[in-house]
Amino acid sequence: MPAISFQSVSKHYSSARGNSLKALDNVSLDIEEGEFFGLLGPNGAGKTTMISILAGLTRATSGSVSVLGHDVQTDYANARRRLGVVPQELVFDPFFNVREALRIQSGYFGVKNNGPWIDELLESLGLADKANSNMRQLSGGMKRRVLVAQALVHKPPVIVLDEPTAGVDVELRQTLWQFIARLNKQGHTVLLTTHYLEEAEALCGRIAMLKTGRLVALERTSELLKAASSNVLRFKMDSALPKEFEGKARVTGRIVQLPAHDAHEIERYLAVIREAGLRVEDVEIRKADLEDVFLDVMSRHGEKSPEALAQPGQTALEAAK
Repeated sequence: MPAISFQSVSKHYSSARGNSLKALDNVSLDIEEGEFFGLLGPNGAGKTTMISILAGLTRATSGSVSVLGHDVQTDYANARRRLGVVPQELVFDPFFNVREALRIQSGYFGVKNNGPWIDELLESLGLADKANSNMRQLSGGMKRRVLVAQALVHKPPVIVLDEPTAGVDVELRQTLWQFIARLNKQGHTVLLTTHYLEEAEALCGRIAMLKTGRLVALERTSELLKAASSNVLRFKMDSALPKEFEGKARVTGRIVQLPAHDAHEIERYLAVIREAGLRVEDVEIRKADLEDVFLDVMSRHGEKSPEALAQPGQTALEAAK
């Protein structure tokens, strides 16, 4: 039985003008018990819509969603009890301190006398010294930690993290991932959405990618990386890019990165730089990472879903290429 199952899920929104927006378009995927699963996509791809449907906050237009076999609509109480969701937004009650907020959250799930677990959460998430502080007094990063603790207070077997480290410091990221990794090793299923692709690459065993509400890749992280360009040429430069690099290069400030399938392609890039008389610094060749894969899949995805284009035995990623 999957921990989370999306079966042919679509979500349409209608505007005041009568237009229809497809936030999700026939998405199907299963997340097995004990998986650390990544859900990636650009802004507006449909990730938060999927999580909202999973948590019962909105209804799918069609299709079904279940948590450990419990349908999120027809068996909402049992599905929600097995789910812990950390939302993107910093939502908190300003009238209580941290420990009181966790006790109240426990009561929503009918959990009593769980003081030792609350103490463990406070300690594991670096909140022990803030236990008696009012929520209004906390920094944004501390509020984010409380949201994580609230999601875990009833010990849910399935944990959903929607951009949990957005805008938070390095210390919290390290503390959070150590704790969540420990829970995952103990058997908890984790569904993560993040824009920090290095986190997804390091943590997630399997990854799905969404674009405009459609599933464009669903594969083990290792397989996604294998399918990428084998190398990336990286260097720094202050001049404008040669025209030959336009549309190929990923530019971040002075840093330029170019995908290279083999040594011949690397030499060709360097020859273009020499012929243009450009000065570059810190030249290096590295292996392609998940960010390279993500950008490649997003750029190659056409109007039709890769699932529709795929041949028997072919993955969505292969079909997108």
